[in-house]
Amino acid sequence: MEIIPVLPPPATESPTPWNWARKNLFSTWYNSLLTVVCLIIAFQTIKGIIVWATTKAQWRVLEANLPLFFAGRFPRESYWRLWIVSAIIALLGGLTWGNIQRPERLWNPPLLIILGAAVVGAVISPIDLTSRLYLLGTIIAAAASYVLGRQINPKIMGWMPAVWALSFPIILWLIKGGLGLTEVSTNDWGGLVLTLFLAVISIVLSFPLGVLLALGRQSSLPVVRLLSTLYIEIIRGLPLIGILFLGQVMLQLFLPPEYPKLDRVIRAIAGLTLFSAAYLAENVRGGLQAVPRGQIEAARSIGLNTPLLTILIVLPQALRIVIPAIGGQFIGLFMDTSLLSLFGMLELIGISRAVLANPSYIGRYAEVYIFVGIIYWIFCYSMSLASRKIERTLGVGER
Repeated sequence: MEIIPVLPPPATESPTPWNWARKNLFSTWYNSLLTVVCLIIAFQTIKGIIVWATTKAQWRVLEANLPLFFAGRFPRESYWRLWIVSAIIALLGGLTWGNIQRPERLWNPPLLIILGAAVVGAVISPIDLTSRLYLLGTIIAAAASYVLGRQINPKIMGWMPAVWALSFPIILWLIKGGLGLTEVSTNDWGGLVLTLFLAVISIVLSFPLGVLLALGRQSSLPVVRLLSTLYIEIIRGLPLIGILFLGQVMLQLFLPPEYPKLDRVIRAIAGLTLFSAAYLAENVRGGLQAVPRGQIEAARSIGLNTPLLTILIVLPQALRIVIPAIGGQFIGLFMDTSLLSLFGMLELIGISRAVLANPSYIGRYAEVYIFVGIIYWIFCYSMSLASRKIERTLGVGER
């Protein structure tokens, strides 16, 4: 019998940066040429941006108008109310995120980088000392609540949705005023405060409405199915700008003169909610259709009626399937708030246009819109991270 010799395992290159670059960037002569060309273009582009940002850009437009970008015309003497709102959101957000991150390390490199950047940004930010201390306190509160959230029993954290819901009246009271606080008209709301208020309320309202519309379109009742289908198809056939125009301009023309005028913020939220709910309904309907028929038959075999079957079996699986689509819808809704600047609402884009209309800052488009774009990116990327974390926690695409 011939003895087959045992061969050693094939030699592997050590995973050094040079080996990676040689394999992926310089594997052939044309790959090497393409890499060199791309590096030259990237170097020239980055060099141009750095030179512009350090020598030509006039960042004073941001320093002088920073309160406008974040709070609009909100009274300065009431800024403390906005800082309390920020602290409430930071505390609840830290608790929620800490509990979601429970299986992972307490402080991973990305979180440490974000925390460090936030602290450095608060220290060097061009704001007054009081606001700087408020900002540092908010960051510390978020970090402390994140650590606390990892220690709390998940069963207790199951009450967090209710806590978030209960915090909303308090936040609204602090921003709006009344009941002992000086009332601030919605005409004075602006900047990031108004953008976040519009986006958060529209998201919270459009989600249950979209779910109900999706269930209605799948209903066995002809009237409910027909009305849901008509609503979804009509709204999806209209541009958002048209719906906002109807709410902001045309609505009052159709109402009787004696009818009280609806607040423009309420009208804006209604337009965003009705529009987003129609698209969200189709996303959820896709999830409902993806639930295996055997799940429904098994639930019926154990005696579950239709409401329990929907709430306990079908809907949780459907929502789990469409988490990526729902996350994308919410990000789109957040960015759609910028359209309200066309109707004179001073959210982030509206404030930017108002600042650029000042003769002292004419032509400073790049500085202003880069700053506003960074703000939008921070919030949209945070929503994307949260969506991906929920996907990993629920095993979307894995089981």
